[in-house]
Amino acid sequence: MQLMERQNIDRAEGLEKALSAIFGPGKTTRKLSQVLGYGSLRGTVSYQEIRQIIKDDPGDILLLAEGWRLLLPVRTKKSSSWEDRLLLLKEGEIYEIPNIIRSLVKHALHKRTWSPEKAIIELFKELGDPGWGRIPGMVMSIVEEAIDHKITGNQINKICLQLGLSNRVDGLIAELKAAGIISPKLSSMPEVTRAGSPIYELNPSVAIGLSG
Repeated sequence: MQLMERQNIDRAEGLEKALSAIFGPGKTTRKLSQVLGYGSLRGTVSYQEIRQIIKDDPGDILLLAEGWRLLLPVRTKKSSSWEDRLLLLKEGEIYEIPNIIRSLVKHALHKRTWSPEKAIIELFKELGDPGWGRIPGMVMSIVEEAIDHKITGNQINKICLQLGLSNRVDGLIAELKAAGIISPKLSSMPEVTRAGSPIYELNPSVAIGLSG
């Protein structure tokens, strides 16, 4: 285990405090904080590493983290969309931390708060997005418009229009996907047909921090 990764585990108390506001205090939150603190530096963590970190069976932690899109299985059934990720709880499996979650974890380790707005700004600055200052407002609007953490491409297009970003819709959607803020719901074809637009799933761990 690398020194910096070990240090991130050791100082996971700040992250634990931030996550306690979402999941409540307790052993599960503490273990999840240690796993995310460790994995945030490289972006991935293995089943064996999780077992080593928490000194327990990783199953409950992985189920919780996958449900909240904090960790995603690298193994897929078809595409890289979240709904196609295949969660297997066994040795040899690798799980990745979405880029926005890595930014959230990095901030929480130092500031002890779960702050999607600050994480979004920092991430989109790193991505070199010229409109990084308007991205948090865009994501906030997506959170407000989404129903059951789902939103259509048409709705995102309208939000971009309202924010003066209508000439960048396709590029921004691509960036939001790369950031781990949204993911296509490819299995929802009846809904897609009714909406006349692609449908995206919103990362609930980002939404909860923006919706208060």
